[in-house]
Amino acid sequence: MAASSGVSPTEPHHLAPAPAVTLSRAAGAPGGGDQAASPPWLRRVLQVPLLGKLIVADLLINLIAFVMVQQADPKYVNEIMVVSLVTTLLLNAALVYWALLPLKGLESTAVRVSQGNLDARVRPTLLADRNITRIGRTLNQLLDGVTADRARMRLLASQVISAGDQERALIARELHDSTAQSLSALELLLTAALRDDGLITTERLRVMHEIVTDTLAEVRTLSHNVHPRVLDDLGLVAATEWLARRTREQSGVETRVASDVRATLPMPVASVLYRVAQEAVRNATRHAAPTGIQITITGNDREAHLEVADDGCGFDAAAVKARRDGMGLFIMRERVALVDGDLEVASRAGHGTTVRATVPLTTVVGR
Repeated sequence: MAASSGVSPTEPHHLAPAPAVTLSRAAGAPGGGDQAASPPWLRRVLQVPLLGKLIVADLLINLIAFVMVQQADPKYVNEIMVVSLVTTLLLNAALVYWALLPLKGLESTAVRVSQGNLDARVRPTLLADRNITRIGRTLNQLLDGVTADRARMRLLASQVISAGDQERALIARELHDSTAQSLSALELLLTAALRDDGLITTERLRVMHEIVTDTLAEVRTLSHNVHPRVLDDLGLVAATEWLARRTREQSGVETRVASDVRATLPMPVASVLYRVAQEAVRNATRHAAPTGIQITITGNDREAHLEVADDGCGFDAAAVKARRDGMGLFIMRERVALVDGDLEVASRAGHGTTVRATVPLTTVVGR
């Protein structure tokens, strides 16, 4: 009877990233489409930094003014110089205005995001300074990541709620179909004995004893799957050894525990590492078809380490990471992150899987 609804990384059920909102999508507003339709050479020219644009523009105007002064009547030189100066000022002002215009877009986007609109994006413009455009693009990418993480967390919350409902339904079903039925049978035997003037034969006692023994074992198993009491009473090593024993009995996979813990682990750390070991063992037995599983627990005054290695079929860890971790791996990572730890999963198809969790004890104790 499994008490967890984690999904193995080998299963196709994984968190699909939320659709990324890219700069090009944000550019659907005025300005973005024009940039996309512009010739490549024009885009390269317009992406010249503001300082370069100002230098080129001033040189061109001054060159034109110089040529006109050389060819014009001397009495018009002052007018030419004034026109050249005014043109330079106006062109510089226009270039600076258009280059810095995206700053207003950055401010507007920041305000909209602060108001809860995570779909807001910075719109690019053709004449914007290249550095400011890069800042806007970086902000858009950051918001894309936030949107994807938000969708991911919503899916996780949904999975957690669903898992809780499934756990309660499982407990209720076990109690109704197993424990309640056994107690009903015991009640019938006692009722029959009372009807027969309290006569309880040896056979009836034997049957009652079997029912009580089986029911007690079922209740203990159910209680341990919900929360292992041995973890509270005897610690992580004892709980993990119980997990290994149950795995050997239920799946036939040779599961062993090796430990060298030289410090008392705080309960948050022990609970997280046990759940990681439980999930890793469950994934291995369900999906990897291993012949053996080795659980290693070590710890000192600074940090605790857990390693679960199996010799099963393994999986392509790089591919799983590229398409985002499966829900089982994601939940393990989140559990370890809650105690400021790190989780590493190493696996190759046909070469087994190794799950390593490292948790610092100083930060947990200091909380």
